[in-house]
Amino acid sequence: MYKQNKRKILNDPVYGFVTLPSDLVYDLIEHPYFQRLRRVKQLGLTDFVYPGALHSRFQHAIGAMHLMGQVLNSLEAKGNLIMEVEREAAQIAILLHDIGHGPFSHVLEYTLLEGVNHEKITEMIMEKLNVVFDGRLNLAIEMFKNTYHRKFFNQLISSQLDMDRLDYINRDSFFTGVAEGRIGVERIIKMLDIHKEGLVVEEKGLLSVETFLNARRMMYWQVYLHKTAISAEVILIKALERARELKNKGKEVECPKDLEKFLRRKIDLATFVKENDILESFLKIDDTDILFCIKTWVNHDDKVLSFLAQSFLNRKLYKIRFSDESPSEEEINKVRQHLLKEGVNPQELKYFYHVGSISNAGYVLENSSIDIMMKSGEVQDIVDASDLPTIKALGKIVKKHYLCWAKNVYLHF
Repeated sequence: MYKQNKRKILNDPVYGFVTLPSDLVYDLIEHPYFQRLRRVKQLGLTDFVYPGALHSRFQHAIGAMHLMGQVLNSLEAKGNLIMEVEREAAQIAILLHDIGHGPFSHVLEYTLLEGVNHEKITEMIMEKLNVVFDGRLNLAIEMFKNTYHRKFFNQLISSQLDMDRLDYINRDSFFTGVAEGRIGVERIIKMLDIHKEGLVVEEKGLLSVETFLNARRMMYWQVYLHKTAISAEVILIKALERARELKNKGKEVECPKDLEKFLRRKIDLATFVKENDILESFLKIDDTDILFCIKTWVNHDDKVLSFLAQSFLNRKLYKIRFSDESPSEEEINKVRQHLLKEGVNPQELKYFYHVGSISNAGYVLENSSIDIMMKSGEVQDIVDASDLPTIKALGKIVKKHYLCWAKNVYLHF
């Protein structure tokens, strides 16, 4: 009987040739739940700013899995015992770590859902896949949930220096063309070691990690929190909120039936657990469903929904202004009055402006630490080991406030 070769080689634009490490990994990648990630953009709406930022969660997951294989090889070469079952489980855990993302990744996470983050959905999907694959994901799930006794595996999956972050900073820098995000991934991997079942960085790798932390901070301000992307996000979110309001009033708003479940109401965790069909519907929606809706709603007879859809589709974005302090009531009122003069109905003002804030912290010690193994044998947190003022300041949360509003509304109304 013919036996299919599942040890495929993929050509990744960032790392070159990537070999799938096992038959189980191949089967997981081939599963429809994972294939959906091809249709979920890694950077949401960042291509409104950087035209090359069109890569997917699928590519990122493959890249993170590749880095996991590289770091496990390096750790084993330093005399650390890595069993084959652990190797496969760790690669599976990082491969599936983003499988719970919905359309446009983080953009709509709290618009379609009520207090259900993608990590929780990922756990639920991994459990479903574990049933499909007869319990072969047990160890991967333990590592993902940090219940496995060798804690460094979870640190490689989810920490402040994990394979997820190493890949997305490197990959996002590559596709956006933002040079400040370039990091020495290979050197950082070579500098990692295990001490008392915890992950440490050899002292000679300190500079590389400092570069990584600074690069991540720069990528947040220049890419992930770029004002143009935020403006696009506001419009998309408000379009979905308007569609939900119209549906709740009994008006016809065309959309795919699986997406409709999330537009009629915000789904909370209890509903996810209680109603079996909710997760299945979630796993059938992606960026293309949202784009179908936007293109359809352009011609809707509701002027607000039509305006929002046209603004998003044609990149007629809201004007946005950042400040260190929250916008004053006087500033907000000026925007309201301007919109009213342009013909906006007072009852519909909320769809034409938005007040919000963004924040960025390069290194949050409460979550996990990056430990440096000094030549003396002492283990120090990177903040203590580094002599760079920028590293010591990374723990400070920087918050910016913004006010954005629609332009040229009168042309529509």
